[in-house]
Amino acid sequence: MKDNQITEILNIIRERVKEFKPPVVGVLANDPFKVLISTIISLRTKDAVTEMASNKLFLLAETPEQMIMLSPEEIEKAIYPTGFYRRKAINILELSKTLLDKYDGIVPDTVEELLKFKGVGRKTANLTITLGYNKLGICVDIHVHRITNRWGYLKASTPDETEFILRDKLPTKHWIEINDLLVCYGQNICTPVSPHCSKCPVAGFCERIGVTSIR
Repeated sequence: MKDNQITEILNIIRERVKEFKPPVVGVLANDPFKVLISTIISLRTKDAVTEMASNKLFLLAETPEQMIMLSPEEIEKAIYPTGFYRRKAINILELSKTLLDKYDGIVPDTVEELLKFKGVGRKTANLTITLGYNKLGICVDIHVHRITNRWGYLKASTPDETEFILRDKLPTKHWIEINDLLVCYGQNICTPVSPHCSKCPVAGFCERIGVTSIR
């Protein structure tokens, strides 16, 4: 694909994904704490499980003040069976305590500050500032990484490398939305194995890099 086609492609995808359920973390927009916690829960976990676990946990605690009143075992029980639920429970509790001790209970609004928290990587930090604060950032999960490379829009070996390339070439008007759009698209159409190219309205733009079979 050509670089100047990206806006046209994302406009088409924006319409296409309206028929699918949006990523669960996106539903929590404008609540930085919930976005942060749900993103931690979501790591290596399917959306349906993330949604169930997040809802159960937020019934018990919606703020750092409420979260530190829970025991690790209570958090574990709420977020089970997400991947690495015991480690996540410890990280959630420690994060909540740090927010209260060092940040007056307010989630930081910069990637740099969020990366200081244990268990928070660039994906989680970017998602927190974009969805929680509506600030410019580019969250790159495995779907964004795979699809933008598959299109031939960029060439990168890791999600972090993809993020920095996108920061240089992706128009800023698409920074916040690209993750939600491509996560949804990657789960339903542009799947990791045997993507549904026959159903893809942007197939004509795609170079299908790395694709060995299609549906």
